[in-house]
Amino acid sequence: MIHRDTAADTKLAPYAAQSATSPGRQFAEPAPASRSEFQRDRDRIIHCAAFRRLEYKTQVFVNHEGDLFRTRLTHSIEVAQIARSIARNLQLNEDLIEAISLAHDLGHTPFGHAGQDALNACMADHGGFEHNLQSLRVVDVLEERYGAFDGLNLMFETREGILKHCSPTNARTLGAIGQRFLDKKQPTLEAQLANLADEIAYNNHDIDDGLRSGLLSVAQLDEVDLYAQHRHDVEVIYPGISGRRAISETIRRMINALIVDLIAASQERIRQADLRSLDDVRNAPPLITFSPAMQHQATLLKQFLRENLYRHYLVNRMTSKARRTITDLFNVFIGEPSLLPPDYQSQKGDDAAQVRKVADYIAGMTDRYAIREHRRIFMVDEV
Repeated sequence: MIHRDTAADTKLAPYAAQSATSPGRQFAEPAPASRSEFQRDRDRIIHCAAFRRLEYKTQVFVNHEGDLFRTRLTHSIEVAQIARSIARNLQLNEDLIEAISLAHDLGHTPFGHAGQDALNACMADHGGFEHNLQSLRVVDVLEERYGAFDGLNLMFETREGILKHCSPTNARTLGAIGQRFLDKKQPTLEAQLANLADEIAYNNHDIDDGLRSGLLSVAQLDEVDLYAQHRHDVEVIYPGISGRRAISETIRRMINALIVDLIAASQERIRQADLRSLDDVRNAPPLITFSPAMQHQATLLKQFLRENLYRHYLVNRMTSKARRTITDLFNVFIGEPSLLPPDYQSQKGDDAAQVRKVADYIAGMTDRYAIREHRRIFMVDEV
């Protein structure tokens, strides 16, 4: 394996991930001439087809429901911004954390979590479906951009960060990348941080989209301490402020409070752990965390969103349509593989391979493509 250290690596904490000590890539490649190995990963992710498709994949609201709501693409960019700003304060590898953040949702189905749940149910007898595993499959296998290998041939730490969760059964099939789940060890601090940055982004921006859609009201949110506290501060600083300006000022203060708390709490846990190397990180408990008080507030916020936004009857209607669309497509493609594009028809007569190809095809769809594909197959007047 060829590794390339950079001047930036020397500014990192001794327990941060560094390209010079990485297990590297699955397939050896010449070192990049003008960027770090993790910058190369980020660039490959940004240029891949799966990343572009995130523009038309649901975060909470299906793409056609409005132009201003978050999509998986804008969400991923927001996660990367939050993660990089925290990483700099903790002296972690910003290039790695940006790559992980931009890639973490590449395997997500159309229609958000409703689509994932539906496809998982369809795949129950075939190993199930989980979007973190699918994201890894995208970067390891499904992207076809290079002559020498399938996938993007990303660095070990980037792939490790993409795979946030994994059952022991699946981990046993993944080799070195799945071993930490069997050994009960932690990933890099960069991977831990990307997970929390994801949470900060979607909790706060789902509030913004919920208010914009009219499914949430400020009166409801006043029941949430984290929101009510910062809304009060905004009104004190800007008497008479209202509308979108008041909402934006409140949400940005919430994000800032979560970030400041996460940095302080994580710095203290890192100090107490007396880390000297990345191996120390892997053998320690999770170290990137909120303080107990902030974790409690963040949990209450998540509960509020689950009860008042994600289970809102209008969201439930779209969720029901999404499940039906995914299930119908899966069943028809399993029953008649000849309806699939040629690249997704197994040439081996292998039923298990064909089922996984169907899952790959459906998971790769955007919201609007899934809707159009459903119409083409089930509506007589569509072609």
